[in-house]
Amino acid sequence: MPTIEAEQSTVHYTTVGEGPGLVFVAGSGLAAQLNFGHLVEAFTDERAVVLPDYAGSGDTAGPEGELTVEILAGQIGAVVRETAAERGPVDLVGYSLGAVVAAAVAATHPDAVRRLVLVAGWPGPDTRQDLNVDVWQKLELADHDLFSRFLQLACFSPEFLSSLPREALAGLIENAPPIGEGMRRHIDLNRRADIGDLLPKITAPTLVIGLTHDFVVPVASARRLSEGIDGSRFTEIPSGHLVVFERPRELVDAVRGFLLSP
Repeated sequence: MPTIEAEQSTVHYTTVGEGPGLVFVAGSGLAAQLNFGHLVEAFTDERAVVLPDYAGSGDTAGPEGELTVEILAGQIGAVVRETAAERGPVDLVGYSLGAVVAAAVAATHPDAVRRLVLVAGWPGPDTRQDLNVDVWQKLELADHDLFSRFLQLACFSPEFLSSLPREALAGLIENAPPIGEGMRRHIDLNRRADIGDLLPKITAPTLVIGLTHDFVVPVASARRLSEGIDGSRFTEIPSGHLVVFERPRELVDAVRGFLLSP
């Protein structure tokens, strides 16, 4: 696995395929391979897909102390610059916290980003976000199993959960990724992440995707993100927060349609 040094960390990433670079930035606590691995083959006919892990996810650790958007954007930005130097400006796709980070990268490295897709992202904190993070943190500390069950309710749409057999739902709960220190640091950052001042600096053509049934990042937050980026397009997918697992085909179609159009 290639690595690059950035923000006092060794940043790990993988590249699959050939062609111009397509960099995916994962959400809170998830290694990029876990978040996007099942979608990679949908893009490798046209792109070299790059999956970097920022601090707190995958094999990328450090730096110590409180994480910031600037730290994570510095790590992803280093991978983006490395890829762009080899393949030309990259297409950049961010999901959830990864959308916040990807937007910061696009704002601070405009020459390295060709097109930008932001899925279930937000421009800055609000009182609902603060309450949501507070509940997550307290519930995770009090009862990990209950927290894992609550995440299924929070992250999938009611329609999707209701359609699952009981055995499948039990499998989701049993196989949910463990909540480690990395995810705890990310959840804390979700409370503070604010990129409002960076949005006007984004010059890459941008698609913002909101999720109609998203309890974690309400679609109104994604709309506010789009409104802060000059000329951005906005679309919705009828999904809960975990669109990458709930409606992967619709997500791939939206991303491909935007990135591969003339």
